[in-house]
Amino acid sequence: MTELTDFQRKLSALLPQLQLCFFEPMARHTSFRIGGGAEVMAFPKNREELSQLLKTSALLDCKPAILGAGTNVLAPDEGVPGLVICLKDCLDGMEQLAGDRIRCMAGVTMARAAVFAANQGLTGLEFAHGIPGTVGGGVYMNAGAYGGEIGQICTAVEVMDAKGDTHIRTREEMHFSYRHSVLENSGQIVVSAEFQLAPGDTEAIWSRMKELIAKRTASQPLNLPSAGSAFKRPTGGYAAALIEQAGLKGYRVGDAAISEKHAGFAVNLGSATAGEVKQLLRQVSEKVYEHSGIRLEPEVRIW
Repeated sequence: MTELTDFQRKLSALLPQLQLCFFEPMARHTSFRIGGGAEVMAFPKNREELSQLLKTSALLDCKPAILGAGTNVLAPDEGVPGLVICLKDCLDGMEQLAGDRIRCMAGVTMARAAVFAANQGLTGLEFAHGIPGTVGGGVYMNAGAYGGEIGQICTAVEVMDAKGDTHIRTREEMHFSYRHSVLENSGQIVVSAEFQLAPGDTEAIWSRMKELIAKRTASQPLNLPSAGSAFKRPTGGYAAALIEQAGLKGYRVGDAAISEKHAGFAVNLGSATAGEVKQLLRQVSEKVYEHSGIRLEPEVRIW
């Protein structure tokens, strides 16, 4: 039996009612299926528990890492010291508001949010149906697909700061840009978000979502662990095209590889390590730069 760390004992004593897991493998909580044990992983069930966690973390001088569905994260092989707060399926719930708006809690998946909107006859979230992450993660990084982005429809975000206090940020205050929002490196956590949608034909909305899912299934390596698009879209081109033009489809480092099906994806062929993925991303970026003069930057969040 592994002996508990001092931090684990203190957190348990201060928060006996919260669900805490010790040395929890990050590989169980990331779509890459990669990552060593988190010293403590916490699963708050509501705002109050999240607030308690943050206040206690501050008391123990610990800055927690925040995890949603783990679909855009590469966790380290050696594990994560301190506290990881997992919000997927914890901050849950959706509701329709006046003026064709909906509010979704941060732990709701993007797919569930899109289905909820469709069932209310509201259009504008179809693009999100195939995005595998949570609303919180989507807002944090301004997720997008097929011409749509969260920043186009998000009107307000409820955030929680490191002291456990909540605030409302308007769309203007979020400063959305390509795969970015003001929340990055702010220490604030998404609790919920409001989306401005529009009335639409339910059948047409569902038809569009099915069309996008079919497109995604046909073109992307959904049968292998990955973290979605490996690189950000560069100015002057598309990452997948640049990688393919450099002859790097199928290029691999150990069990980390560029997908044969879609060159924009880095995949885990079975037992890839975080070290192998990082090496793969570095080498591919260098080789693409040598071939095209364009430098690719990872879209995957490397912890």
